[in-house]
Amino acid sequence: MGWKKLYYIIYKPYKVLSQFSDEGGNPGLGSIFNLPKDVYPVGRLDLDSEGLLVLTNDKKLNNELLNPKNAHNRVYWVEVEGTPDATAIKKLEDGVEINLKPKRYVTKPALCKIMDAPNLAERNPPVNYKKHPIRSWLELILTEGKNRQVRKMTAAVGHPTLRLVRSAIENLQLYPLQPGEVTQIPEKAIRQKLKLNG
Repeated sequence: MGWKKLYYIIYKPYKVLSQFSDEGGNPGLGSIFNLPKDVYPVGRLDLDSEGLLVLTNDKKLNNELLNPKNAHNRVYWVEVEGTPDATAIKKLEDGVEINLKPKRYVTKPALCKIMDAPNLAERNPPVNYKKHPIRSWLELILTEGKNRQVRKMTAAVGHPTLRLVRSAIENLQLYPLQPGEVTQIPEKAIRQKLKLNG
């Protein structure tokens, strides 16, 4: 038997690390998902973020997806405090200055719009709705993934992020997965959905 390429997508739950081992009192993916030992996440979602994560043992796909030259669309559903006005939306689209230690960074152009609340499973634990009575959902489409970028962007325009879910990468969708679920995908299908040739 030769080496077999494997591809999975998961719905990473809130407060779970994008690594297999537990660390700092937080569970890793290994405590939820039973996957082959040679499979690893492509990129990451921070501890407080949820949603679509690709796992594979295919180093070529890993490099293609993470190479900044390929500029893949990453779709985020972002619940924010307050209601952003047209000026705030335009700033998010045009680029905002965020802190990327040790320097400041201006984000690349993005797409942003206010959306209806998506049909998502309740987060565990949920957002404190009493503390944040006025909230809105944004769909934010980025082609880059700096550390905690979405949170820094919404904070920069005065609307801190309350909940953050990656819903798609190109045409690869999170739906219908629920938090903690996994599905295996054939190589041809994942490459088509991620718009990767070869």
